Amino acid sequence: MAKRILILDDDEDILYFCTEIFEALDFDVKSVSHTEDILKTVADSRPDIILIDNWMPGIQGKDATKTLKSADRFKEIPVVLFSAGNNLEQIAKSAGADAFLEKPFDISTLENLILDLLKRKQ
Repeated sequence: MAKRILILDDDEDILYFCTEIFEALDFDVKSVSHTEDILKTVADSRPDIILIDNWMPGIQGKDATKTLKSADRFKEIPVVLFSAGNNLEQIAKSAGADAFLEKPFDISTLENLILDLLKRKQ
């Protein structure tokens, strides 16, 4: 069965780009341009891993990550916080994210990070 990834970013180009990358790796990809109703979004998509931009309108990625990591049924799903900007490592750590990735990023770095986190989860 294909692994499922949920990608949350308000930049449609990033969503398209990441969708293409992970579909080429045979992932089932769900992409969403907002973090509203994050618990419902995750419940509906049932991802194996989540990639979320920190700088989102409304609920920022760090706050959505905190919400997910505080929910018993979702806390074991690996979350990667990715974004451009300063202090991403500290933001990711304080949010409880499993990893972080600074934009712009190299495709192989993104792929390797996601695949490594999924291996560790097994």
